[in-house]
Amino acid sequence: MSKILNWLIELDKEFLVFINSHHSPFWDHIMWFASSQAGWYPLYAFIIILLIIKYKKKSWWLIFLIFPLILISDQIASSILKPLVMRPRPSHTPGMEDILHYVNNYRGGEYGFVSSHAFNVFSLTFYLYFTVRKKLKWLLYILFPWAILVAYSRMYLGVHFATDIIVPILLCIPISYGMSRLYFYGIAHFPFYTKPKIN
Repeated sequence: MSKILNWLIELDKEFLVFINSHHSPFWDHIMWFASSQAGWYPLYAFIIILLIIKYKKKSWWLIFLIFPLILISDQIASSILKPLVMRPRPSHTPGMEDILHYVNNYRGGEYGFVSSHAFNVFSLTFYLYFTVRKKLKWLLYILFPWAILVAYSRMYLGVHFATDIIVPILLCIPISYGMSRLYFYGIAHFPFYTKPKIN
């Protein structure tokens, strides 16, 4: 068992080095933007406006539940898993930290398992997949590529291993699904609006 685990750890390292080594000034700018949370704001503002236009009064439950969803995802990643597992980021791993390419000398915090970026962006993506895929199917063709780009950028920048990315993607699916069920329950039992009475 230990041999398999050691093999997986080494494979994780080799894959990260492979991703990180394929860099250029152009992709440095793209990946830095994808990882920068400030770069997310225009897209998320667009999504919120779109939900309001499409769902009107029903959009309030849809948007309201995004906040606890992201809070839960972020806390699981940052306050539970990172201090519990205490796995160093590649940028803080002896034997790796000096061979990686860094953009703007960014190396992140000490621990990297799991990626908060990946957890948050995929939680939102799967939540909207479970709730709006029938009315806004085309939006998913934007959200999933964007989530993949954000997750990939974390490896490109040398601050996360592949397993730091894969695990939160799997963990966020039941959380996002549960929040989507709460949305449908909410609009059915506690609507933010009342239907007009027909005399």
